[in-house]
Amino acid sequence: MPDNYLPEVRHQYEALPYPPCDPQDDHHRLAQTWLEDLPMINHYCFAGKQSFRQGFRALVAGGGTGDASIFLAEQLRGTNAQVVHLDMSAASIALAQERARIRSLTNISWVHDSLLNLPGLGLAPFDYINCSGVLHHLADPDLGLRALLGVLRTDEQPGSLGLMVYASTGRTGVYQMQSLLRMVNGTETDAQRKISTARALLASLPPGNWFLRGEDLHHDHRMGDAGLYDLLLHSQDRSYSVGELIDWLGDGPGGHGFHLSFSDVQRGRAPYQPHMVLGRQPPPFIEALRRLPQRQQYEMAELMIGDIITHSFYATRHAGTIAPYGDPAYIPFFFHEPLTGDVAAQVFGSSGGQPFRLSHQHSGVSLMVNPGQYGARILRLIDGERSFGEIFAQLRAEDAASAVIADDATLFADFKDCYDTLNALERLLLKHPQSLA
Repeated sequence: MPDNYLPEVRHQYEALPYPPCDPQDDHHRLAQTWLEDLPMINHYCFAGKQSFRQGFRALVAGGGTGDASIFLAEQLRGTNAQVVHLDMSAASIALAQERARIRSLTNISWVHDSLLNLPGLGLAPFDYINCSGVLHHLADPDLGLRALLGVLRTDEQPGSLGLMVYASTGRTGVYQMQSLLRMVNGTETDAQRKISTARALLASLPPGNWFLRGEDLHHDHRMGDAGLYDLLLHSQDRSYSVGELIDWLGDGPGGHGFHLSFSDVQRGRAPYQPHMVLGRQPPPFIEALRRLPQRQQYEMAELMIGDIITHSFYATRHAGTIAPYGDPAYIPFFFHEPLTGDVAAQVFGSSGGQPFRLSHQHSGVSLMVNPGQYGARILRLIDGERSFGEIFAQLRAEDAASAVIADDATLFADFKDCYDTLNALERLLLKHPQSLA
C-alpha cells in the first residue's frame, strides 16, 4: 500500500471493519445509502436521462463492508450494469462479499487494493464513482481525488462523483474528544485498551463537555468498538467547511472546476439555505440573504444550523447535468417518502393560494411557501408518469371555459416556489422520458 495510507489506518480497518454490520441482516433488510439512490443520481448527474441499462459502470472506492455497493447492485439487478467494490481491508471485503452472497448478487466485482492505485489497475472508465468517508482519512486527500478522476469517464457523457467528507462545524466536539483521548492514551498502542479508556472517559464526562452537549448528533460510538474507534480514536481524520470544499473541488483558485450539488441525509439542500434554516422565525433581512451568491448562502447556513456533521454531494463537470426545471418534456415525481399528489395538493392548497407555513416533519424544516395560483392543482396531477407538458395541458383543458388560459411559461413561474422547496428537500425530482427507454 502507498505511504499515503498510515499503517495504523490499514490495521484499524482489518481489525475493526467499518461500518460495523452483521451480514445476516441482509436476509431481511436492505441498507440504503442516501447518495446512491438511482433516481437521485439520475436527477443530479445525468440530467434525468440515464437509463442505467447501457453498460453502466459504478465504482465504490473505499467500499468498506458494502452498504453502497450492495444498495447499487440491488437497484441494478437484472441490467447489464456492473459495480466494482474496491477496499484496502480484506476483512471488510469479506463481510461485503457475504452480504452479496446472501442476496445472490452477481453484478459486483471485488478489488482488494488502495484507491491510490486506481490509475494502474485497468478498471476505467466509470460513469459514477462513490467515495464516501474515505478522502478525509488520507494524508493527501487531493492525491486520492486525482486518482478517482483518473478513472472517471471523460467522453461526450462524462462521469460524476458522489462524495462524503466530514464537516468541521458539526464535528467540533468530536475533534475536542479526539485530542483529549490522544492525551489520555499517551503512548498506548493496543486498540482494545484505548477503546476501554474511551468508554470509561465518556461515562465520566462533566455536563459542560462539548461532545456531551452535542452527542445527539453522533451515533457511531454507540455502534460497538468499530464505530467508537472510527469516531473518536482514528489516527488520521480531517474535516471541511462548505467553503473549503468549493475551493478544493469547485471553482476556487486552483480548484478542480466541478459543480457541487449538496444533499444532506434526509434534509437535502435545506441545511445549506438560510431561508430554510431560519424559516421558523426569519429575520427581516432574510430576502436580502436569498439574493446573495450561492456560496455565501451555503457558508452562512452551515454556521447558522451548526449540525451538519458530514458533507454529502455530487460533483459533476458542469451544472447542466442537473435535470432542468422549466422543460415541459420532464416528468416530476415524488421521492424519499410516500407522498401522493392528492396529499401534496391538500397541504399546498390549504391556504387558498396564499403563502403558508410548511412544516416538514421528516427534515424539521419549517418555512413560508407561496403555492401560487396553480400549485395545488399541479401537485395533484403529479404521478411519476405525466410530464409537465401533459400536466399543463390537462390544466388548460380543465380551464377551457376560462377567459385566461395560462401558457407553460406562466405555469412554470407560478409553480416555482413549490418546486424549489420540495426539490431542496429531495422530495420532488425530475426524469426525462429518455431514461425510461
